[in-house]
Amino acid sequence: MSSSFSGKFADVGKRSLSAIILAPIVLAVILQGGIWFQIMVGLVGVMMAYEWVAIVHGGNEKQFAIHACATLCAAFMPQAEGLDAASGAILVLWIVSAIASVVQSGEGSIWSYFGVFYLSLPLVAMVLLRVDAQYGTAAILWCVLLVWAADVCAYFAGRLIGGPKLAPRISPKKTWAGLGGAVFGAIAVSVLFSYLNGLSFLALAVVAGFAAIIEQGGDIVESAMKRRFNVKDSGNLIPGHGGILDRVDGLVAVVFFAAVVGYVHNAGRESFGLLVW
Repeated sequence: MSSSFSGKFADVGKRSLSAIILAPIVLAVILQGGIWFQIMVGLVGVMMAYEWVAIVHGGNEKQFAIHACATLCAAFMPQAEGLDAASGAILVLWIVSAIASVVQSGEGSIWSYFGVFYLSLPLVAMVLLRVDAQYGTAAILWCVLLVWAADVCAYFAGRLIGGPKLAPRISPKKTWAGLGGAVFGAIAVSVLFSYLNGLSFLALAVVAGFAAIIEQGGDIVESAMKRRFNVKDSGNLIPGHGGILDRVDGLVAVVFFAAVVGYVHNAGRESFGLLVW
């Protein structure tokens, strides 16, 4: 095996080991649902808030408290108090965060006013998708499996095929070949998922293709944030993957997109609206 070939895949071992350890835990909690799912969402949200505030707000303790509170509201309020109450709480926390940003650094960076919504709204979407007793588990599994497939296929397509860069100034490693691989992987896993679960595969495959593009866009958004603040990884929590933001940047984009699709197709039963066409 040539050194150039092995160099392209030098991080596969760490990435695979991390996935082998984390995937069963994540899948078990998704299947369990209920309060355990909400606890996992809340825990992930707090870790995301820690990394975001460390990068964007210089680790400011008040901003961490605000952002963490927003993610906990997103994890626990939609089911207990309703979507309106959760949205209202998150909006109030965003206002408090924005005022604190102005007080702390004047006008500040646009990223200073982005975090509360970026962190919390996808978590609201995740809870809303999972709450459906009939289709909630399937909807979350579809999102997670789609993201995993898109990531894996983008990774290998990008390194094996290479070619023109997708966003060279923001994310130099991303290629158009990688985007094509992500779309292929997402559609393939969606078709297989539809077959195994007795769902109509054509419309869901189209949604999966768009979701893969959204997933890659989520990665680029997070890369833009890191480039703005001159950091390589959001953290070092997950070997081979960096921090929690590095690992879930595509997922948060996909679950938000999936919830919007489900809401537009069947408001009030977002999981049903996402999966059943």
